[in-house]
Amino acid sequence: MSGSPDPAIQEASVLDAWATLERDPSAQLIDVRTQAEWAYVGVPDLSRLSKQTILAEWQSFPSNAVDAAFVSRLTETLVRGGGTTASELYFLCRSGVRSLAAARAMTAAGYQHCRNVTGGFEGGLNAERQRGQVSGWKSAGLPWVQS
Repeated sequence: MSGSPDPAIQEASVLDAWATLERDPSAQLIDVRTQAEWAYVGVPDLSRLSKQTILAEWQSFPSNAVDAAFVSRLTETLVRGGGTTASELYFLCRSGVRSLAAARAMTAAGYQHCRNVTGGFEGGLNAERQRGQVSGWKSAGLPWVQS
């Protein structure tokens, strides 16, 4: 794990996130992209780990308004699934910006181990201005499904 622009939030590569999700039963992956992104771009598939990615929009499409109830909704989901404020939480978005904001919000709410997944699901643009090929979950060959 490396340093983050926010010292309260550690960054993790997609491979580090996968490794922790694999070995730690309480670790969770939280995808904070929009419903449109989940539907049209796909979602991480944790089924071989007997887990499900938590889908929790940070901002809604098309307004880009931050969900004022994000922390309470996610907290409810985590508690329902047996999560605690000590659980390892990995936040993922397209490229790592929204996930950092979501990780900050959950850290402020008392969650102790919020990680921002660098590269996100699709990563940065390549020379042809396409995502999913130079960095991120898809580029690393980690499992994902079209929803």
